[in-house]
Amino acid sequence: MIKSRKLITAAALAVSIVTLGVGQRALEASTKGHTVTAPRFEVDPVWPKPLPNHWVLGNVIGVGVDARDHVFIVHRNDTFNATQEIGAAQNPPLSECCVPAPPVIEFDPEGNLVKAWGGKTTGYDWPESNHGISIDNKNNVWIGGNGTCPQGGTPECPAGAADSFILKFTHDGKFLMEIGEPHQPVNSNSTTHFGRVAKISFDYKANEAFLADGYGNKRVAVIDMDNGKIKRFWGAYGHVPSDSNLGPYNPDAPIAQQFRNPVHCAEPTPDGLVYVCDRVNDRIQVFKKNGEFVKEKIIKPLTRGDGSVWDIAFSKDPAQKYIFLADGKNEMVYVMDRQSLEILTSFGDGGRQPGQFFAVHSIATDSKGNIYTAETYEGKRIQKFVYKGMGTVAENQGVVWPKR
Repeated sequence: MIKSRKLITAAALAVSIVTLGVGQRALEASTKGHTVTAPRFEVDPVWPKPLPNHWVLGNVIGVGVDARDHVFIVHRNDTFNATQEIGAAQNPPLSECCVPAPPVIEFDPEGNLVKAWGGKTTGYDWPESNHGISIDNKNNVWIGGNGTCPQGGTPECPAGAADSFILKFTHDGKFLMEIGEPHQPVNSNSTTHFGRVAKISFDYKANEAFLADGYGNKRVAVIDMDNGKIKRFWGAYGHVPSDSNLGPYNPDAPIAQQFRNPVHCAEPTPDGLVYVCDRVNDRIQVFKKNGEFVKEKIIKPLTRGDGSVWDIAFSKDPAQKYIFLADGKNEMVYVMDRQSLEILTSFGDGGRQPGQFFAVHSIATDSKGNIYTAETYEGKRIQKFVYKGMGTVAENQGVVWPKR
C-alpha cells in the first residue's frame, strides 16, 4: 500500500512538472508576441558606481549627456526631511548614514563620480523644485524648475508665485545667467518670464533653446541662447496658449485643444520639427519650429493621472530614425519610428530591480546609442541601458536583463 502511494505521488508530481513546463512555455509565448526589427538594449545592473560620502539621491528629475558622454543628473536633495530620518543629515546626527548628495552630479561613461555641485546659495536664485537638466554644444548646463512658493508665501516668494526662471551654468557649475523674473504668477503669454519649466532643448543652428513651459504655463517657448529673450511661443495645435483649467484628463471626452500641465518636453530635430510631450493628454504633438502644427500621436490613451508621455530622446544616427519615449505611469520605454510615430517595441516593467522602473521620468542618449533613464518619486535612481545593435526583438520585451 505504501509503495503504491509513492508511485501515485511520483506520477502526480511528474504530471505537475510537465503541466508547469507547458504553462511556462505558454506564458512565455503569450508575452513574447510578434517580433520586430529594432534597436536592442540591455540594462547595465552595476552602473553607476556607488556614491561616496554616504550620499543618497532624492527624486532624480533630469538626465543629460555632454559631448564626452559624461552623464549629468539633477535630483531633489530636499525630498529628504526629518520624518525620513536621514541619519547623518540630522542635527544632531542620528547615525553615520546618510547625507543627501548635492543636486547636480556628473558621471563619466564608466559610472564614476566626476563632480557634484548646485543648490541654494547667494548670487542667483535656485528653484524651489529643480526640474530637468540639459547640456548644450558649448558644454553649458541648463536647469529648469517646477516648484511653487510655500503655502501662505514668504517675502521672497509670495503666495501664488512659482519657479518662473531658468538657470545657465558652465560645465563645472559656475553661474552664468538667470533667465526670467523669479517668483512670478502663471501667464502663458508672458514675454518676460516662464511658468515652471520642465525641460530645455536646443537648436544650435538657430542658436535657440526650446522650453517645455510647462507645469504652470501651457506652452512651448523659444528663447535666444545667448541673451535669453523670448522669441516666440505657442500652445497645442499652434493655438495661442490659454491658462484655463481643463480639469482632469478623460479619455472619453473630446480631444483637448490646449496642452494640459505639464508640457514636459519640446525636442527639436535637424529636419525642422519639434516633438512636444503633452504628458497628461497622453500625446506627442509635432510642430514646425515656427509653431505650425504638423501631426500628433496618442500613446496609451486610457492612461489617467500622470499620463503616458513623460520624455523623449532620439537615436544617434544622422536621420534620428528612432524615438525613445519614457512612460512613467505604465513604467516602460517605447522604441518608436520617428517618421510614422508607430511604437515598434517596448522594454521595462514596474519594480525596483535593474531594468524595471518606478516613475521613469527623463531619458537621454549618448554618442554610442546607450540610453539613460532617471526615476522620480520613490524611484530615486539613474539607470543605463547598453545599446546592443539592431536585431529581432519582441514587441513587448519586459525587463531587458543581460544575456549570459
